[in-house]
Amino acid sequence: MARFRNPILAGSHPDPSICRAGDDYYLVTSTFEYFPGLAVHHSRDLVHWRPIGHVLDRPSQLALDGVRTSGGLYAPAIRHHEGTFYVTCTAIDTRPSGSFVVTATDPAGPWSEPAWLAGADGFDPSLFFDTDGTAWYVACRPVRRPARPGQTEVWLRRLDLTRMALTGRRHVIWTGALANAVWAEGPHLYRVDGRYYLLCAEGGTEHDHAVTVARADRVTGPYEGSTRNPVLTHRHLGRSHPIVGTGHADLVETSGGEWWAVLLAMRPYGGGYAYNLGRETFLAPVAWEDGWPVFCPGVGQVPLELLGPSLPAHPWPAEPARDDFDAPALGPAWSVLRTPRDPAWSLAARPGHLRLRLRPERLGDRAHVAFVGRRQQHASFAARAALDLAPGRADQCAGLVALRGGAHMAILVAGTPAGGRAARAVRRVGGDEERVGEVELAAGPVHLAVEARGQDYALRVASPPGSWRTLAALDGRFLSPSGAAGDFTGAYVGMYATSNGHQSTTPADYDWFEYEAFAAPPP
Repeated sequence: MARFRNPILAGSHPDPSICRAGDDYYLVTSTFEYFPGLAVHHSRDLVHWRPIGHVLDRPSQLALDGVRTSGGLYAPAIRHHEGTFYVTCTAIDTRPSGSFVVTATDPAGPWSEPAWLAGADGFDPSLFFDTDGTAWYVACRPVRRPARPGQTEVWLRRLDLTRMALTGRRHVIWTGALANAVWAEGPHLYRVDGRYYLLCAEGGTEHDHAVTVARADRVTGPYEGSTRNPVLTHRHLGRSHPIVGTGHADLVETSGGEWWAVLLAMRPYGGGYAYNLGRETFLAPVAWEDGWPVFCPGVGQVPLELLGPSLPAHPWPAEPARDDFDAPALGPAWSVLRTPRDPAWSLAARPGHLRLRLRPERLGDRAHVAFVGRRQQHASFAARAALDLAPGRADQCAGLVALRGGAHMAILVAGTPAGGRAARAVRRVGGDEERVGEVELAAGPVHLAVEARGQDYALRVASPPGSWRTLAALDGRFLSPSGAAGDFTGAYVGMYATSNGHQSTTPADYDWFEYEAFAAPPP
């Protein structure tokens, strides 16, 4: 049993769900408006994970056209049954929208086209396969006549796997464990020692988040809550605690009989309750006492460092720091915004480069913009790229961006205004945009960088390459989710180009992109 550090998936990996198939573990997380949808990770020891693909990687599967920031894909759940993997999820603001099921015999894909479920109102669906082979669909929905805002109920119904359709009576089985409970959500069902257990999130996916549990002798209930609820929360530890917002847990039993939970939580840093990395995936031990699960026994809270499972360590090769864009397709770490009906990028147009076509759309538009990015996964990091931008209109530009959602971003772009060459740094918060730095550029390729040491962000440029200078120093806390309802994503960093409303044939070519984590702890 070696020690490991939480989180097990750093950066914006919220709403984790896990399943085991033999000695292999698979995990999915929410992706919202980003494409491809629902990243799949694989592990053999619950500590070391590698991305192996996405559940929804074809435009025919995922219509994110026009989806708002933090819309799209919410709270997937993954299960394995008799050789088939199932993922359930809810799509918000999409067409079609609602809840669906997809299947695969290999979790790396390909996955089926979605089977949209009639009568599956609500969100956060999950599947449970009983010992008699019956499949049950469990989800939550707003109470029809709520006594208070945010009041929800958990319901259960059979799922016909042949027709992939809900059938039979709907059973409402839970409305929350605590008095005045809000947002009883993220339900998962398990059968342990002949009893049925319902695990839920409660309190909202912010500081008051919590894990609660109930049990029953029959799958349809009635369910009784544990007298120890919530069985996990950090809300009583205060906002200065290094891990906050613990909740949305899913359980897995190892082949050796140990129980573990994956859950989401945040790591605030830099003051002001800022957590630019968003909601991340953590791992916590679970024991069973008196017929109830005990999270983090003996401690009662999720630690940053702890002993791992009694499984042989299986680390994967480290992800290369630099992508030279020599592969025929983008790797699983990369994401784009919304469904690419007409992809804004190409790896074939100029071999050994990522080409972005300068499209009229800008970041913040509800469209597939010319953006290819990845999650910010460390409080201190540097993202750098080598850009070759052809001459074009004065308002055309390309470069790097650090963003959270569609309205909060730090932009570092190069352009060719008035026949010259210049780089400029821009800070955008909501509808307000401010130019915070500008410098002339030499001829030839330019190197750009977004660097952060804690909440101290710097936008830097090197032209010619090697001659770095800082255009702007920013307080990065504006890249932290606000905690307001509907603000769900963490910070991303990546390559961006736009022709600012005009049609253009000008390309922006990136020779490489690198992401380097700094060992220094955040201030």
